[in-house]
Amino acid sequence: MNDLNIVILAAGKGTRMRSQLPKVLHPVAGKPILHHVLAAARQCQPNQIIVVYGFGGDQVQQHTPGDDIQWVYQAQQLGTGHAVQQAIPLLPDKGTTLILLGDVPLVDVTACQHMLKQAAQQLVVQTFIKDDPTGYGRIVRNAAGEVLAIVEHKDADADQRAIQEVNTGIMAMPTAKLKQWLQQINNHNAQQEYYLTDIIALSVQQGLAVLPFVVDDAWSVTGINSKQDLQLIEREKQRREAEQLMQQGVTLLDASRIDIRGHLHCGQDVTIDVNCVFEGHVSLGDNVHIGPHCVIKNSHIASGCQIHAFSHLESAEIGAHSRIGPYARLRPGSTLATDTHIGNFVEIKNTSIGKGSKVNHLSYVGDAVVGGNVNIGAGTITCNYDGAKKNKTIIEDDVFVGSDTQLVAPVTVAQGATIAAGSTITKDVPAHSLTLCRAREQRSIQGWKRPQKVKK
Repeated sequence: MNDLNIVILAAGKGTRMRSQLPKVLHPVAGKPILHHVLAAARQCQPNQIIVVYGFGGDQVQQHTPGDDIQWVYQAQQLGTGHAVQQAIPLLPDKGTTLILLGDVPLVDVTACQHMLKQAAQQLVVQTFIKDDPTGYGRIVRNAAGEVLAIVEHKDADADQRAIQEVNTGIMAMPTAKLKQWLQQINNHNAQQEYYLTDIIALSVQQGLAVLPFVVDDAWSVTGINSKQDLQLIEREKQRREAEQLMQQGVTLLDASRIDIRGHLHCGQDVTIDVNCVFEGHVSLGDNVHIGPHCVIKNSHIASGCQIHAFSHLESAEIGAHSRIGPYARLRPGSTLATDTHIGNFVEIKNTSIGKGSKVNHLSYVGDAVVGGNVNIGAGTITCNYDGAKKNKTIIEDDVFVGSDTQLVAPVTVAQGATIAAGSTITKDVPAHSLTLCRAREQRSIQGWKRPQKVKK
């Protein structure tokens, strides 16, 4: 809607969170609460998004990118009406305004879109039926069922407190009317705050009917005010993510034991075992099997791969039909071609490994280029760091590296070479040769100094 303005109220300190981190920056499914609300707002295609912020404002802005956001500071938290008043200078006199809450991450976009269809000429208030409405503003209706007002809990009498229909805080209305009403509200109430909900009674007084929009999804209107709330919302969000994956055909061995903290894209016939965590952007090709207790972040795993238990992958590219783990760690910059094997207790970092190569046991390979059909024996390490800088190891095609070998970079092992077990390689190895290095004596060099980093 080109004439739509969305105001997000995100100024609360969140005292019950007991944290120096602003409430709206606490993560749900890997991203701040406010980011979820902004994502919902953007789906409504507004002309502008205004975020009213307060406590920890610098942090909130710093961790919330977006050129489409206009920021408004609420220096004193004097109520929801006061918060929206701060946005008045940015609101035009025409169009529609939707009010959202910055601590409600599972806001229902479809419900908001339905509300907006009816909000061009009247005030639409989203409501919910709550078994225990304690603390919520009550929706007061007349005998005909028409909305008359919203009365906050502290200001409600006994009859009003018995009402179970409550205000969610989400509402939409003509922008011109909102600006007019905000100039008329006062703080003559138990909390001495300026309630946004007072605009309902003003609308009724002016003969403009208030349309209630009742939602039945409690989670879509649940705000986060404590760590307990945060945990409950997290589990519900993960339940929804798991449900969506299963609808797409993914096999989850236990849908209650998966965490998606970002975006997970899966091909057909993907199986995910228990207690796996996916962070950032992760894609799994067809017929991928992820074993239990794996952590995978910002990685692409091609079709037919098996990631065995307790493996950790970050910013890695895994070629088709490869086998990883168990207990493998692939750090950023790891790129594996098809049909590679990375075994137990192997760490790979900033390294490309060619087709059909194997690093199966207890090895570290960092800052290296490994060709195809290479076998790296157990306990092999690339000694890539001399104390000051990283150096590269190059292992060409068809090389066999024996167990317990140290490759002291920079060094190149040429095509087809074999290195005998227990060797320490400090010089380039010629092609199609057998190279071995076994020290006959141990000696110490007095006064030797380790290379030092040059301070920038």
